[in-house]
Amino acid sequence: MGGTFDPIHIGHLVAADEARCQFRLDKVVFVPSARPPHKTGVRHSPAADRLQMVRIAIRGNPFLDVSDVELKREGLSYTIDTLRHLREVHGASVELFFITGADAILEILTWKDPDELLAESAFIAATRPGFPLASLRDALPEKTSKGADALDNVYSMEIPALAISSTDIRERAASGRPYRYMVPEGVWEYIEASGLYLKGEPRGDG
Repeated sequence: MGGTFDPIHIGHLVAADEARCQFRLDKVVFVPSARPPHKTGVRHSPAADRLQMVRIAIRGNPFLDVSDVELKREGLSYTIDTLRHLREVHGASVELFFITGADAILEILTWKDPDELLAESAFIAATRPGFPLASLRDALPEKTSKGADALDNVYSMEIPALAISSTDIRERAASGRPYRYMVPEGVWEYIEASGLYLKGEPRGDG
């Protein structure tokens, strides 16, 4: 599961746990991005802070993990590069799934090497109950670069409708409004202790 995780919140964890259960995954690995190509003009909190918040959030759950592969890589954070890395690490026999939001899936053709993406990994599109994914058939190519049906590699996963976003959490923290129960307790404690969002703008990576 990729994202900036600035900060990681309850909605991220609900999606990860649901994906693990529905698709019988051995493990869900959170991959904080360093420089997402679609957010080049956005400043993010320091990588070390975002990585630490994920570590705190998943503590005690043996089925969740975190990787700093994108934080260590120079340049923009492309999903295909991460998938290639995971394939090298785990081997050709391992089935990879990339968990993301339905809105991101609909933009997949704008990502780097989209045809190879669909061939390299299955995709799980987290949606709200009742959210239609019919437009996927218009957005995705009929075949992947390996000749397989593209839509065979894209799955829809309904999760509870949680109106929580990292942007809202940052704004609440900056203005002194409550957000404690939108994030795991340890993440709330970390944000409060570090004053991470007090100035309203992330104070690091951008």
